[in-house]
Amino acid sequence: MHIIIMIVVGFIVGLIARALMPGNQSMGIIMTTILGIIGSVVANYLGQAMHWYGPGQAAGFIGSVIGAIIVLLVVGLIHRAMRSS
Repeated sequence: MHIIIMIVVGFIVGLIARALMPGNQSMGIIMTTILGIIGSVVANYLGQAMHWYGPGQAAGFIGSVIGAIIVLLVVGLIHRAMRSS
């Protein structure tokens, strides 16, 4: 059951991050879900590195959205750099 909840929350986080990020991110449902899940992992890692979250504590919903936006920014920068070369 935990995996299904993680997938649904990841999809919602991915949708919100894509809506808040300017530009066109042409992604399907699966990539949007993966974006949300990776955003949550990034937020969790950064939060623990900055001592906002303790060991074993998960990132919150807003933190996951911010993490997904960071992932979108990095992917956009990499994609732009590959296109220009």
